[in-house]
Amino acid sequence: MRKIIKLPILFIIAIISITSCNNKEYTKYDNTFYDAFDTIIVFTAYTKTDEEFNKYYDIVKNEFERLHKLYNQYDSFKGINNIKTINENAGIKAIKVDKDIINLLKFSKDMSEKYSNKTNIAFGSVLEIWHEYRTEGLNKPENAKLPNMEDLKKASEYIDLSKVIIDEKNSTVFLKDKNMALDIGATSKGYASQLVIDKVKEEGCISAILNAGGNILSVGKPEEKGKYKWSIGIQNPNSEMGDTGTSNTDIVYANDISVVTSGDYQRYYEVEGKRYNHIIDPSTLMPADKFKSVTVLSKDSGVADFFSTTLFMLSLEEGKELLEKVEDVEAIWIDKNNKITTTNGMKQYLKSKGAKAISD
Repeated sequence: MRKIIKLPILFIIAIISITSCNNKEYTKYDNTFYDAFDTIIVFTAYTKTDEEFNKYYDIVKNEFERLHKLYNQYDSFKGINNIKTINENAGIKAIKVDKDIINLLKFSKDMSEKYSNKTNIAFGSVLEIWHEYRTEGLNKPENAKLPNMEDLKKASEYIDLSKVIIDEKNSTVFLKDKNMALDIGATSKGYASQLVIDKVKEEGCISAILNAGGNILSVGKPEEKGKYKWSIGIQNPNSEMGDTGTSNTDIVYANDISVVTSGDYQRYYEVEGKRYNHIIDPSTLMPADKFKSVTVLSKDSGVADFFSTTLFMLSLEEGKELLEKVEDVEAIWIDKNNKITTTNGMKQYLKSKGAKAISD
C-alpha cells in the first residue's frame, strides 16, 4: 500500500504443475491483477467450468480492492474512512470505520499484547520517518541518508499501544495522542488475504492457491491425478539479491496452509553501499539485521504475517522460545551466514526433509 516506494518482490513463488494426467472433471484456471495492496495478485483454481472460476476470481479481485481502500494509510477515497482518516484525526476525535478495520486492528493489537510488542500497530510515528527517507533514497539514490536518531527517539515517545482506543460497539477508533500514527503493514496483507480466501471457500471453492505478493494461501488439494499436496517454493534470499544460488531454498508441501516470508531483500534502500530494509526494530529504531529471511507456516495468513515480522526482529533463541507458546505455527530462519534453522514441526513439510507432493 505504498505507492511511492519500490514494489515488494514476489519472495515466495507458488509452484503449481499441471500434466496430462489431470482429474478430467476439473480444469486449472488462473488470472492476475495489480493495484490492490500495490502488489501482483495471482489466483489459481481447479474448477469444473470457466464460469465457476470467474465467479471466484471476481470475489478475489473485488474483495482485495475493497480492503485495499480500507487498510490504506497513504491515500484517501471518497466516502471511505480508512487508516489514513484515523491518523489524520489523531488526538482530535474518534472515527467511525468499517468492521473489517475494527477487526484487523483488534487482531493486531491482541497479537502484540499476547505474544510480542516488537510488532506494534502504534509504531507509525517512527515508521513514517523511515518511509520518507527510504522513498527519498529510492527516488534519488545520490541523496540517500539515514534518519536522524534524535528524530526517531522523539517519534518513539508516541507508540503506546494502550492509547489506540478501539470501540467495537460503536465501530470507532481513536488515537489519544495527536502525534500518534497507525501502521498496519506487518499484518494487513496477510489478514486481508485470509478474509478473501475464506470468502472464496464459503462460495464453494475446493481447490485453489492465492499468491498475494508472496503471501501464499492454499485451499484444499490440487485436483490433479496423483498429486495430493500443493508445492510452495521458499525464495532463496541470495538469489533474490542477485547473488549466486538456486531460486528456491526449499519446497513446502502442504494443503489448507499459509506461507509468509519477511526478508531483508523485499523493500530496502542503500546508504553508502549498505542496504537498510523496511523492518524497523522498536528497541533500536533501526532496521533489524539478524536474518536474511524468516518464513512462517500457519493455517491463518494474518497469524503468519504477524509472526514472520516478529521473528525477523527477535534473536533465534527468542523466536524459538516464543513459538513454543504458539500452536500450529512453524518457521524457517536463514541467517546472515546462510545457516538454515527450522522448528521441528516445519520439517514434515519440507522437500529437503523427505516430504512429497505426489502419491507413490
